[in-house]
Amino acid sequence: MKVTINKEEKATVVVLTGRLDTPSAQEVSKAMEPVVADASGTIILDCSGLEYISSSGLRIFLTVRKAAAVQGGKVIVKGINSDIRNVFMMTGFLNLFEIEA
Repeated sequence: MKVTINKEEKATVVVLTGRLDTPSAQEVSKAMEPVVADASGTIILDCSGLEYISSSGLRIFLTVRKAAAVQGGKVIVKGINSDIRNVFMMTGFLNLFEIEA
């Protein structure tokens, strides 16, 4: 699992590549700490390279969303594949996040 964080002028872009499963979730959570600490702007979770997400991965998405809500930011999830879209649909995450193609 690879996490790349790019601070751009109008947003923080987090590029997730690989499998966000239980073994990698702790590493990803640690990498996301600066994003959660400063979630007052727009955060884009770029999932175009994400192959799989487990419940542990979904928990990380919720943590980012909660931090953004408290700090006045917003979270956009983009580039999810059909498998991850199905997981989002079954768990209600499609209603929790702004999704971009």
